[in-house]
Amino acid sequence: MPNRMEAPEIVAIPRWFMVAATLALLWNLLGLMAFINQMMMTPAALAELPQPQQDLLASTPWWAMTAFAIAVFTGTLGSLALLMKKPICYKLFVLSFVSVVIQMFHSFFISNSYQVYGPAGTIMPIMVLFIALLLVRFAAKANNNHWFSKSTATD
Repeated sequence: MPNRMEAPEIVAIPRWFMVAATLALLWNLLGLMAFINQMMMTPAALAELPQPQQDLLASTPWWAMTAFAIAVFTGTLGSLALLMKKPICYKLFVLSFVSVVIQMFHSFFISNSYQVYGPAGTIMPIMVLFIALLLVRFAAKANNNHWFSKSTATD
């Protein structure tokens, strides 16, 4: 039988893909802004916080802050890669998720953040964990459905 080159299969990307990818980028940009705001906090701004919050921020170890930085930067880069339909987004989202887990391990099990912020203070960290995992699953779905292949079309 002669060797024929088959035409690449055209994979339809759902219309909601770009909306979801844009929301992912906005979410991660908010996280990036939160990180930058925390890093750039002046002594005067820090002094305006209640003393327990000041103590909590001052006692955060370098590895938890490093995890925070890696989480937001790789999450933002992953979102940009997702928008550009690049498969690397999956690895970036996995790294972001692992960093979020490390950061939240500190928040939930090592620091006294629950005593400082109360039960309402657990809502955002749980949302961050959930959305980071959701982005890993979203990128995996896109990879598995070949939405990142060279021959793609939109619905």
